[in-house]
Amino acid sequence: MTEKTRSPEFHLAQNALQGLRADLFQDVFAYRPLQPLRREAARLPGRAGQASVWLPHGLVAGLALLTLFVAYAGGFGGWDVRGEFAWALTGFLPAGAVLLTLARPVLAWWCSLGMTPMMLVLSGGGWAPWPPGSIVGHTAVMAVVAARTRPRTAAWMWVLTALYSMFAEATVAWDSNSVQMLMFSGVVVAIVTLVSANRDARREVVAERTVTAVERDKRTLLEERTNIARELHDVVAHHMSVVAIQAEAAPYRVQDPPPELAQAFATIRENAVVALTELRRVLGVVRAEDYEAPDAPQPTLADLDRLIANVRETGLVVEKAVTGGVRELPQGVELSAYRIVQEALSNSLRHAPGATARVEIGYVIGGLGLRIVNGPATGLVKPSPGAGHGITGMRERVGMLDGEMTAGPTADGGYEVTVFLPVPVAAAPGAAEGEAA
Repeated sequence: MTEKTRSPEFHLAQNALQGLRADLFQDVFAYRPLQPLRREAARLPGRAGQASVWLPHGLVAGLALLTLFVAYAGGFGGWDVRGEFAWALTGFLPAGAVLLTLARPVLAWWCSLGMTPMMLVLSGGGWAPWPPGSIVGHTAVMAVVAARTRPRTAAWMWVLTALYSMFAEATVAWDSNSVQMLMFSGVVVAIVTLVSANRDARREVVAERTVTAVERDKRTLLEERTNIARELHDVVAHHMSVVAIQAEAAPYRVQDPPPELAQAFATIRENAVVALTELRRVLGVVRAEDYEAPDAPQPTLADLDRLIANVRETGLVVEKAVTGGVRELPQGVELSAYRIVQEALSNSLRHAPGATARVEIGYVIGGLGLRIVNGPATGLVKPSPGAGHGITGMRERVGMLDGEMTAGPTADGGYEVTVFLPVPVAAAPGAAEGEAA
């Protein structure tokens, strides 16, 4: 026996009633205090900023005072022996419901709607079914609750208010003001709902943009690290190949080497070959599908003159200055230094067209110093916007070598990148290669 399929209309009505129950019947007495504004949202200095965080509470109190004023100005059917007491009730009860929204918004709405028949009796029937204080007070309650809840809750409040108005018209009201009340409250609640929805949408957009920016930065960082790993692969592979060659050739340089020595060199060569294999496997993991291994060897500082010449052909005036005793550095340091200078000059071309640039290279004891500085943009060419990926790549290279880097604008409107790459004094690149040759 198959289960009877429900119609779409039935499911729509069921969901609507479930929403009504969740919004206005569950947790009616729940304590939900209105939170003050965040301090950064106040945007006012000093004590004014500290006080402005309570602006929402002040607005609610202002609506309560407005309800009192309208109830007094509208009258309640003439003064009699109960006049002062009736005035107090027709004014203070709706105003109290408005203030109750500060702590229990759903309960405040039910109180405002439930006390409306009492307001009609106390006002002497002059305003049916909505006395002036109830019109302003109930509308204010719906506006505050709509601002604090979801649009569906605002819609249900207005619908139930309309049902009460129709019931009151059919029973006690002769000259009804329900149409005016519903039009006035509907417009107010709709405006508040739209403003709240727009505010929530803006918050979601800001949150999504923040998450997107964080993810983009992470992705950029991973891409830069992947590029560095690909470039350093050739450098590491070269050194491992030298180790393997030297280990294989070493026993033949010694006449009648001991078996232990020959076995030790064989083990070194075997481990070097295994390391090369694993290195190629790791490179295959980080290599993109469209990546092509370069045919030429990785660049070094000796190739800077060619790089600067190419940059000069694009129109950027570049000066180069070298201080200290020029010497060969570890290949990883030379490659990183070359890429840093290359990226800094590329940034100068993009962000400071028409400017002049200067590249300073300092060979000092214990390391290598780099300084790339450019002047402000000149001419008619508009600078290109950037996302900061180049600076991220430079910092990654410097951090990999335990170096130091500063980057920032100069006093004349240009930009300066300063880098120090430490190089141990004991490092002697090329020595092992020379012996192998």
